[in-house]
Amino acid sequence: MRYISTRGRAPERDFNEVLLAGLAEDGGLYVPRNWPELSAAEWRALRGLPYAELAARLVHLFTGEAIGFETLRTLCQEAYAGFRHPAVAPLWQAESGLWVQELFHGPTLAFKDLAMQLLGRLFEHTLAARDAHITIVAATSGDTGSAAIEACRGRTRISLAVLHPDGRTSAVQRRQMTTVDAPNIANIAVDGTFDDCQDLVKAMFADTPFRAEMRLSAVNSINWARIAAQIPYYAASALALGAPDRPVAFSVPTGNFGNVLAGWAARRMGLPIARLVVASNRNDILARFLAANDMSARPVEPSLSPSMDIQISSNFERLLFELLDRDADATATIMADFRAGGRMAVPDAAWQRARALLQGFRLDDTATLAEIRRLALGSNYLADPHSAIGIAAARAHPLPGVPMIALATAHPAKFPEAMQAATGAIPPLPSALFDLYERVEHFTRARPDLGEIEAEIRALVHRNVA
Repeated sequence: MRYISTRGRAPERDFNEVLLAGLAEDGGLYVPRNWPELSAAEWRALRGLPYAELAARLVHLFTGEAIGFETLRTLCQEAYAGFRHPAVAPLWQAESGLWVQELFHGPTLAFKDLAMQLLGRLFEHTLAARDAHITIVAATSGDTGSAAIEACRGRTRISLAVLHPDGRTSAVQRRQMTTVDAPNIANIAVDGTFDDCQDLVKAMFADTPFRAEMRLSAVNSINWARIAAQIPYYAASALALGAPDRPVAFSVPTGNFGNVLAGWAARRMGLPIARLVVASNRNDILARFLAANDMSARPVEPSLSPSMDIQISSNFERLLFELLDRDADATATIMADFRAGGRMAVPDAAWQRARALLQGFRLDDTATLAEIRRLALGSNYLADPHSAIGIAAARAHPLPGVPMIALATAHPAKFPEAMQAATGAIPPLPSALFDLYERVEHFTRARPDLGEIEAEIRALVHRNVA
C-alpha cells in the first residue's frame, strides 16, 4: 500500500512513513494511492467478529506489508482490551429505525480513543524497529489531546506537545489533559481558538528546519493512520444491522471532518452507506457548504459542544481531492486561495457530488439543551452535547427503510455544566476519574506565536531525551 499527497508535490510513502510523517511536506494530506475494495462476500465474512479482530483485518488493508497481520492483530487486541464495554463500540436502539453507536467507552471517554489507543502502539512498534525518537504535536478542541496523552504517556521514544485553546474546553476535558504528570508530555494553553492551535501545528510542519530538528509527527486526523483506525466502527455497526445486504446511514457530530471522512472511506471500500449527515453546532461552515456551496470561514463562536468549535476542517481537503477526481494541482490552488481569502471556491460539479452523499445539519445551544432534555425524559438516555446534535440530525434526516446510526462521540460526564443545565443533574465520572478535580494540573500558557510555541516544544524534547 502506497500513499500520495493531496497536493501532488510530496514523495509517495508506505504506511509507516505516512504514520511518522503526519502531514505531507507540500502541506497536503496523505491518501491511499489506490483504495482497497471489498466484495459483498468479503464484507459478509467480517460479520460477528470481535471488534479487535475486525479492526485488524480492515486496518491491515491500509498498512499493507509495512506491518505484518499477526503483529497488527496483537496491537489491536492490546488497544481495545481496556475498553469498559465488551463490544467496544456498542449499539443502542433509540427508536424505530434509529440507532446510537456509543464510541466513548475508552479510557478518556471519547471516540478519539478508538483510533488513538491503536496509534500509540503503532508508533511504538515502528519507532522500536527503527531505533528512533519523534516529537508529536497535536492541536485539540477538547478530546484529541487527552486521548493522545493517554496513548503516549510514558513512551520514551515519543515526546508529545498538546495545544488547546485556553478557556474553550470543558473543565473535564482540560483536566484530563493537564493532570497527567509525565516527562514526555507538555500541555500548552494557547490564547486563541482551536483553529489558531491547528494553524500553529501546520506552521511547525512548514518550518522545515524545525520539523527536521524535532522529527515532527502528528496524531490529529491530518495523520492518515487516524482515519484508517476509525473505519472499523463504521463497519461494525453497519454489519450488525444487515450490511452489505442492506444499506445504512450515519449521522456524525463534526468538527475537523475526520470522523465523517472515515465513513466516506468505508463507503469507498464498498460498505453500502446511503447517507452521511454532517452534524454541526453554531460553527456551521460545513452545513453552509452543503446547503449553498458557501465554504467561507467566520470567527469561531464558543458553544456547549466545544469539540465542534472549528471553522477550518482540515480533513475536508481529502474529500475535495476525491471530488476533483484526484486533481492535485486544482486541490492545491483551491486550498491556497482558501487560506489567503477565507473562502473555498469549490466547483459546482464537485459540490453537487458532495451533496449526493452528504447532508448538512446545524443546531444551536438552546436546541442542543432541548435535545439533551428530550432524550433524558423520553428515553432515559444521557447524551452529551455533541452526541445530542448527532441524534437530532439523524431524526431530522431519515431515509425510509434504511437504518440510521447516530455516532455518540463523548461521555456525558465530560460536559457537566451542559448536562446540569439540560437535566438538572451532573452525570458521575467513571471510577477511574473519580478524583479528577483533586489532581494537580500541569500546563503552560502561551500566545499564538510560532516562535514561542516552538521554544516550548524544543525544551520538552531536550528534557525528554536528555
